[in-house]
Amino acid sequence: MLDTFDQFAADRIDRLLRFATALTCDPHLAQDVVQEVLVRVQHKWDRIGALAARDMYVRRMIINEYLSWRRRKASRNIAATHSTLDALGTPTADPAHIYAERDALRSHIIKLPRKQRAALVLRYYEDRSDQEIAELLGCSVGTVRSHISRALSTLRASHQHPVREAL
Repeated sequence: MLDTFDQFAADRIDRLLRFATALTCDPHLAQDVVQEVLVRVQHKWDRIGALAARDMYVRRMIINEYLSWRRRKASRNIAATHSTLDALGTPTADPAHIYAERDALRSHIIKLPRKQRAALVLRYYEDRSDQEIAELLGCSVGTVRSHISRALSTLRASHQHPVREAL
């Protein structure tokens, strides 16, 4: 028996929000993206609910919504906020240095092009294979590898600590 939309959303809302937050680097934007996607999923639940890979389908919808042109302005506003925070300097002798390092890494990740950021999140946060990432992003496996390679090179150049340990 198929889940109802309400069951589907209640069971997955936390995971979808975490995924979208990692993708957008902004919990408020992530909530907006997930909300808009779930509204569309609800309207098409008869079709989406019958899919075998409906979780992957909904994640693809989240990625597409994030990559859409409607979100470009919000992304620029977030990047400006983070660059302002970088100008203030890094606190010293802060017992929350782990959080400070994570925030610093996020400030570098947010400057990456959207598809590179999406590929990194899918690889290191979602632990997806190149083939799965290619399907979700709608590109070839070689393009996925290129996105990840370029993103890691950019992060290594802009960040003092090894990127793989921080992700």
